[in-house]
Amino acid sequence: MRVLFAVFPATAHVHPIVPLAWALQNAGHEVRVAIHPDAVDLVTSAGLAAVPLGSRDKLASVVEFNTNPDLTDSLDDALFLDTADTSGWEEQWERMCKVLSLYRQVLPDLVDFTRSWKPDLVVWDQFCVPAAVAARVGGAAQARMLWGRDNIGWLRARSREHLAARGAQPLEDPVHALMEGMLTPYGLEYEEELLLGQWTIDPMPKGMQLPVDLSFLSMRRIPFNGTASVPSWVNERPERPRVCLTLGVGGRGRQLFRQSGVSFAEVVEAVAELDVELVATVGAAQRNSIAAVPDNVRLVEYIPLNYLLPTCSAVIYHGGGGTFAAAVAHRVPQLITPMLFWGETTIAQHVADSGAGLVMDSNRLTADALQKGLTRLLEDQSFQDGAAALHREWEETPSPADLVPVLEELTARHRR
Repeated sequence: MRVLFAVFPATAHVHPIVPLAWALQNAGHEVRVAIHPDAVDLVTSAGLAAVPLGSRDKLASVVEFNTNPDLTDSLDDALFLDTADTSGWEEQWERMCKVLSLYRQVLPDLVDFTRSWKPDLVVWDQFCVPAAVAARVGGAAQARMLWGRDNIGWLRARSREHLAARGAQPLEDPVHALMEGMLTPYGLEYEEELLLGQWTIDPMPKGMQLPVDLSFLSMRRIPFNGTASVPSWVNERPERPRVCLTLGVGGRGRQLFRQSGVSFAEVVEAVAELDVELVATVGAAQRNSIAAVPDNVRLVEYIPLNYLLPTCSAVIYHGGGGTFAAAVAHRVPQLITPMLFWGETTIAQHVADSGAGLVMDSNRLTADALQKGLTRLLEDQSFQDGAAALHREWEETPSPADLVPVLEELTARHRR
């Protein structure tokens, strides 16, 4: 069958789809990945066929985040969802619908491609709602694919309950404004599956999934963190425990030092006092802030975590899903200082509840507290046991290859 992936043009959105795209491709299916012209390299470098969508000016401000680290200062916690505090969900849902509307401008290009290439299945990033519309126009089955917790599904469920309880008219639903302009030109009526998929592929552990009444397929998230040449030292057995400090590729993690008030230099100094080897994958600004690099510290621009973490005894990070997946896959205890963007506290809580790591409030972080937390993480065997338990949970979840026959069956049932 032919499978089209539609991906929001950001590094942290491309990486999660790669293992499933490989699995489908390895099973003999034709795979294409639709993406912004300036993000094509994210796809082709992973060995996948890219379909450039639209002109460069469409979504240009989004794509620039992939290459301009200075833009991370504009990111905030506006999309973070605290399901324990539902007081502001209406405003948050309206904000989410505006974010989902960003991708509407590529709908004509998506429709043109689905009509010409005729995919059997369209798998779309949860930010790429127009892909579901294009799939309907082209007669394809379509599935939503998550890269994190299902904040959208949870907020939509609250919205529907609220609208029904007060007998609201369709025009009062924020989804009307989001969808009408996409559906009317093609003579389509709104259905929930055009917002939330005919089914949803969920790479999050069951213990982290929100209570949403939708059709889900659980999938083991195989860590893919990009491609690179592997430095020779990565493959050498470290003489002392190797600790990775990473701020992710999504951008929000890079605000950690500013938000906490602890400088990168202070963190490096504190960790370097321990009998460890620190590998910090950070940007140029952080690297340049260290006048003299201690002998047991490596400052590197970027090494894909699926190459580095197999040699590490601990990882320090901001709660991002890509780092979490890599740490779980390689049984690495985790020290998390959540930077709120989407669902980082859920990841942190799951790690803590599993005994696989420690959580520190980024607003109360100090260099001394981090040093003590890391010491505890390295010396207490229970954290290694917890990391092993998380790994077993991960192994028991269907792999991308396991999902291929399920997707074949669902596609045959749902395509038109």
